[in-house]
Amino acid sequence: MQRTLTAMTRTAMRAGSKAMTRALRSRTPASAKKTAVKTAPPFSGQWSTGFAAGVAGALRYRLFRPPGVRHSERLPLLVMLHGCGQDAQALAASTRMNQIAARERFLVLYPEQDRLSNLQGCWNWHQTRSGKAQGEAGAIAAAIDQICLTQPVDPARIALAGLSAGAGMAALLATRCPERFRAIVMHSGIAPGVAHSSATALTAMRGRRVAVPLAPLAGGAHLPALLVIQGSADHLIAPSNGVEAARLWAAREGAKAGLPRTVQRGARYAANITDYRCQGRLVATLCEIVGLGHAWSGGAASQTYSDPKGPDASRMIWAFAARQFANAAV
Repeated sequence: MQRTLTAMTRTAMRAGSKAMTRALRSRTPASAKKTAVKTAPPFSGQWSTGFAAGVAGALRYRLFRPPGVRHSERLPLLVMLHGCGQDAQALAASTRMNQIAARERFLVLYPEQDRLSNLQGCWNWHQTRSGKAQGEAGAIAAAIDQICLTQPVDPARIALAGLSAGAGMAALLATRCPERFRAIVMHSGIAPGVAHSSATALTAMRGRRVAVPLAPLAGGAHLPALLVIQGSADHLIAPSNGVEAARLWAAREGAKAGLPRTVQRGARYAANITDYRCQGRLVATLCEIVGLGHAWSGGAASQTYSDPKGPDASRMIWAFAARQFANAAV
């Protein structure tokens, strides 16, 4: 399995603080226009459906491509992994990430879990003992490979974000293939390595877990920069999971926590932000949103698992990813 994932990665590769603060303070509508999830149109761009064949079988995905892409362009790619009870269309409608992609000019890939693999549409990020998690990670990697080969993607500018179960899968994929991503975002998820079955996943969700240090990477490789977004009022994923995810990521890289800062705009939820750095390099950022439950921060009001009160997680994610892309180019 690892050799297969490595081959996939090689195929694909061949073919920030100020930004975070600005994103947190940016204006977000207090309410969103209601949109039917099944027919939600893209925001001025191409919205398509496709399938990718991986080791675990075919994986359905949605792809947003901004308008007016030129043949000579190479654009960033943001991979978005939905949570339980969602699909690709629902996550796109909740996050409104396509609107940001149309304005900032990047592609957005939304892999979609097969309901035959999980009736609730959850990614099986925790099933590492049975190998199911690794198989799904391989299927997502195959979808990324396919998009890199068929779309105008810059393989040096790929970021991965997930909500809830999608966050757990994003962390798993990043620790297995760290060289292919510049940024990872976990929104309301659980740290990698703390669960290996359904029983241990439920225990971890409640905040009772045994933390396992992340394994060293071969050849002195580094993990991609991590942004953790976690609500303090999340009753499904214990808020301590966000702290643990950032701490484990930082410990793997030998990073130390800086002084926390608080950002708030108007009546929106306050955000307590802590950066973890190693020799000046940003390793992880923990964003704890006071009062947020198990929902996408700043999401559309008409959607489930979506809280319009903000701050806008989608803007935060793009600001974070863009900063990592810029740092890598220096």
